[in-house]
Amino acid sequence: MSQGQSPITGIIDESNVILDFGKYEGKTVREVANIDPEFYSSLIDDKSEGVYAIRRHRDKTFRLYLNPLAQMDQ
Repeated sequence: MSQGQSPITGIIDESNVILDFGKYEGKTVREVANIDPEFYSSLIDDKSEGVYAIRRHRDKTFRLYLNPLAQMDQ
């Protein structure tokens, strides 16, 4: 994102964060926003509830993954 913060990735550019789950696994958050805006909106909602988290992978990429601790609360 050129200005402001992403509601999903914060200060990390959405084109640098790869989904690590689901039907869009391997796509960046920005690609998902362009392909499926409705799914992108659901990511925003779920992120605010702590369902997802971002971590740096061994290959130095950033990954959006399902937070296992959030699943324990359900």
